[in-house]
Amino acid sequence: MNKQILSELREKFLKIYSEEPQIITRAPGRLEILGNHTDYNEGLVLSAAVSQSTYFAVSKSKSSTCKIFSINIGEKPEEFSLVEMEKKVPGDWKNYVKGVMCEFRKRGIELQPFNAAVISDLPLSSGMSSSAAIEVSACMAFEKLFGINLSPVDRAKIGQSAENNFVGAKTGLLDQFSSVYGKMDSLILCDFRKNEVLKNVPLPSGHSFVVINSMKKHDLVDSEYNDRRESCEKVVKIISSHDKNIKALRDLTPATLESYKNILPIFDFRKAMHIVEENDRVLKAVKALNEGNLKIFGELLLASHKSSRFNFENSCPELDYLVELSISIPGCLGARLSGGGFGGISIHLVNDNEVENYIRRIQTAFRLKFGITPQAIICKAGDGAEWL
Repeated sequence: MNKQILSELREKFLKIYSEEPQIITRAPGRLEILGNHTDYNEGLVLSAAVSQSTYFAVSKSKSSTCKIFSINIGEKPEEFSLVEMEKKVPGDWKNYVKGVMCEFRKRGIELQPFNAAVISDLPLSSGMSSSAAIEVSACMAFEKLFGINLSPVDRAKIGQSAENNFVGAKTGLLDQFSSVYGKMDSLILCDFRKNEVLKNVPLPSGHSFVVINSMKKHDLVDSEYNDRRESCEKVVKIISSHDKNIKALRDLTPATLESYKNILPIFDFRKAMHIVEENDRVLKAVKALNEGNLKIFGELLLASHKSSRFNFENSCPELDYLVELSISIPGCLGARLSGGGFGGISIHLVNDNEVENYIRRIQTAFRLKFGITPQAIICKAGDGAEWL
């Protein structure tokens, strides 16, 4: 928990609304460690909640309208009625909050007017799921403020539905699950066929995930994310017409998928192969971590990025360069892109005693090639969303 920005949130809320917030929530961002794009294919994912989070402060309003503002942006509060909440403004971060409000309405729950403020130490549009953190923090704030009882799964699903239905991004449940179910010093093994957390996998001490931002923003709505999902669905549809036991890419092995290669468009085949092999990498990673074998774990990170680059094609030159650099700098055991891709972040597993030197060297090399210094964030696995 970032006490400094929490204090700033309370101070700005009081200044704008002349009262203390009744409820404050914290929802963390997440790192996708392994399992790239497997969540919406009923697959397996290793993820982690991080300490960097979004904080949402709210109180009931005496007026007939809702007001909300972001401290990070420095904007004035936007005022809208509960009728107007269904109006979407393209590119506006408040769409994520309005989407959550609409999902409550769909479930027969009518919210009341409120005053809210948001602050975050998560980088936006970077692949650390700042959008899910907004959704989950808003959902939990409204839940507590208006006396609603939700399960952790419900909170995650409301966030996902807000993003799918209101914002327009066909994301899976990974981001919201990670934000809700995070555990300190552990990775989360999620099964998205059952939509459940299978177990927490402890991380060996002495290492951190260094997040390097490629400085290339991605936008899941405007990128090729939705096209990749459609490719996966197309492959399942074609193969299931030959074998009715195939309900999702989760049901395929690499060998089985290879046997259908001649009847599949090559673009779609490669996308599907990435998913099928990524599920295998997740299981191998869990085994490696349980055995304390970080060498194999690091090699799996590199293999995942190679597949993202050449099969799933959701990387970019900046991310590829960062991963290539990681191999040549002492202290790094493995690296890969993380999140939706097409920009955003790469994650680097680095020995704690090498972190500062590693960041300095990778920033210098990146700046020489691209003319910009990439943002670096040191991350440890943290706890999930909470009321403060």
